[in-house]
Amino acid sequence: MLKGKLKLPDRLGNLVVDFEDRDDKIGGSSSVLASSEELEIILPNGLGFSRHKDDGDGLCCTEEKKTNEAAIFRASARPYKDRAGSVSAMAFIAADEKRSDFEYQSELKKNTEEELSSSKQNVDGDSDGLLRRHEISSEDHPLSLGKASVWNQYFQHMDIIEQIDRDLKRTHPEMEFFSGDTSFSRKNREAMKNILLLFAKLNPAIRYVQGMHEVLAPIYYVFCTDIDEKNVANAEADSFSCFVKLLSDSVDHFCQQLDNSSGGILSTLSRMSELLKANDEELWRHLELTSRVKAQYYAFRWITLFLTQEFNLQSVLRIWDSLLSNPFGIQEMLLRVCCAMLLCMRSKLLSGDFAANLKLLQNYPDVNIEQLLHVANDLSPDVSSYCPPL
Repeated sequence: MLKGKLKLPDRLGNLVVDFEDRDDKIGGSSSVLASSEELEIILPNGLGFSRHKDDGDGLCCTEEKKTNEAAIFRASARPYKDRAGSVSAMAFIAADEKRSDFEYQSELKKNTEEELSSSKQNVDGDSDGLLRRHEISSEDHPLSLGKASVWNQYFQHMDIIEQIDRDLKRTHPEMEFFSGDTSFSRKNREAMKNILLLFAKLNPAIRYVQGMHEVLAPIYYVFCTDIDEKNVANAEADSFSCFVKLLSDSVDHFCQQLDNSSGGILSTLSRMSELLKANDEELWRHLELTSRVKAQYYAFRWITLFLTQEFNLQSVLRIWDSLLSNPFGIQEMLLRVCCAMLLCMRSKLLSGDFAANLKLLQNYPDVNIEQLLHVANDLSPDVSSYCPPL
């Protein structure tokens, strides 16, 4: 009856035929409809739809009715297990949903595997990809004190940088070039810090020793104030090269373990004392034997820092012209200038005691630089310890 009234799918049609056969066997007449009656469409919640009649033959021809009828049969169909080959509509829908879920999960798993594979390729082929986890040894621990520890070296370099920064702020405080607050002054200090830090890294046995910034200051000042713009542009690199060359002959003076060696600071101070004795034995006796003012009390700073803390920058530049151009070599000429500084203060030193002489030599007064260099050039060299420059 329903199958003739409505056009149903084959499987749902079989369900309707089953229901009709079942009603005939029971003998009930409530399920029989007259040929002039239409089946009222019932929603799953028990509410009915209003019928839409066509003006011509009264048949429902709208798409909405077809959709509603299909929805009714999907909701109202029940499994019927007595007839072989019958299919449950709900079971069919559940199986379809299960199949869709399975396909979705399979597709999701496939996409995830492709993403992981792509990420692995990026890590292997591109340095900008994900970082790999590496095993950290005890030497790479931030608290490790081992010499090979990267962290230990980092903290040591940070200590050196802090010390360099403190010293650079005290470099020639009277000059705006070094100690000012302008961007130009900060740029100069930054360049000098780079030079000193690089020297410390390249010479781990010596590293940075307080006072090296005073030796670097005249070199960097000369290059940075050159009239040639090309020299100014390369001032940092040229200063580093000259700084290394200047310290190459006296680098042992900064290493405490080499103080007693032939190239150590004590050996150099002994040579200066012998030079003074060869040119003015009376003054030598008074300083060494009478007042007992040893050369290491005052000349240690003179020699290691190339007299940079004893005179102003312009006087230092004039003295360095003589040091760098003298045929006796830098160290030999430096000892001559130091000895000349004692001879220029001869009368005051002979009349002074230990305290007076030590104060005078540690705070050397202003003198005529040209006269000082003239005295240094006229000194008789210490032939026994003189070595011609290579």
